[in-house]
Amino acid sequence: MTEGLLSLGIEDLGLGLSGANIDRLELFLQEMARWNRVHNLTAIEDQRDSVVLHLIDSIAVLPIMDQFLGNKAVAIADLGSGGGLPAIPLAILRPEWRLTLIEAVRKKTAFLQHARGKLELKNTEILSERVEAVAKRRPGEFDAVISRAFTSLANFLELSLPLLKPDGLVFAMKAKRADEELQEVSLDQWRLIADEPLQIPKLKVERRLLVLTPMRKSPI
Repeated sequence: MTEGLLSLGIEDLGLGLSGANIDRLELFLQEMARWNRVHNLTAIEDQRDSVVLHLIDSIAVLPIMDQFLGNKAVAIADLGSGGGLPAIPLAILRPEWRLTLIEAVRKKTAFLQHARGKLELKNTEILSERVEAVAKRRPGEFDAVISRAFTSLANFLELSLPLLKPDGLVFAMKAKRADEELQEVSLDQWRLIADEPLQIPKLKVERRLLVLTPMRKSPI
């Protein structure tokens, strides 16, 4: 199975992945494919290469996230985690980060709990709740928030704001419509600090990672 990831260019990301890293990513893919046949976790069905490319798409954000977060024990929330992308690959490759996967659909959180146990991911927690409910219970708890194909950028930012620490970061994984979505964001509330293209080996579509931080008002 390892040759599958290697043939699709995972080494071209320059992340210095170990054999153990790749084995665990492969195990995650196997479990996702197995559960997907029964539980329809994602829109991807039997095209294994597509699943792998979605995984590579997810970990391509790491070089940029590393620039902002480094190897600190930061707390990151993945909103609408679905089948675990990008949070589970990130948890595998950055064990020092603490990832909270928030997903309201119970069949998906059942898979996430299974994957967490199978991969022994002690740096993750799974919450089977709506994002709004988590924000009310745990406001201002997270250093960063990330999401992949969850909702529009404006809505994602609105949901993220109450979860973030004052200097928190939002990592928004976007495709070619990013410019249109940025036009709907209030520059009075958010500052765009990075807009980086993602190089995805053998995937000929535009991918971008937007990094934003809230504009906190100074006390009068």
